[in-house]
Amino acid sequence: MTLYEAARTARLNAHAPYSRFLVGAAIRSEDGQVFTGCNVENVAYPEGTCAEAGAIAAMVVAGQRRIAEVLVIADSPVPISPCGGCRQKLAEFADPDTPVTLAGLDGPRVTTTVGALLPGAFTSDHLEAT
Repeated sequence: MTLYEAARTARLNAHAPYSRFLVGAAIRSEDGQVFTGCNVENVAYPEGTCAEAGAIAAMVVAGQRRIAEVLVIADSPVPISPCGGCRQKLAEFADPDTPVTLAGLDGPRVTTTVGALLPGAFTSDHLEAT
């Protein structure tokens, strides 16, 4: 299964009764395993979980710590980008040059990198500098 297919399938399980905006994410870890997540909304905004965060959590539960590739898909005619919080979460587990593909359901796909999504990311290196 491709990352696109995995993210599209995960999107179908999203719990989005408030926004009705379904999002799926798939990440490939360095060892080639694929982990997925979907958005899970909660009436107590903003206490929901983003698809990217769910995929990262699944990867960590499986004992993996490095992301090699990301794909995010949503109910949109144009590619959507991860929110700021998810950009930071991705930066925690990926290198700046890790590819991130952004997709809508039927429209074009855009591939960028974690570093392009979050230039100047705060990292653990900043903590060690203090």
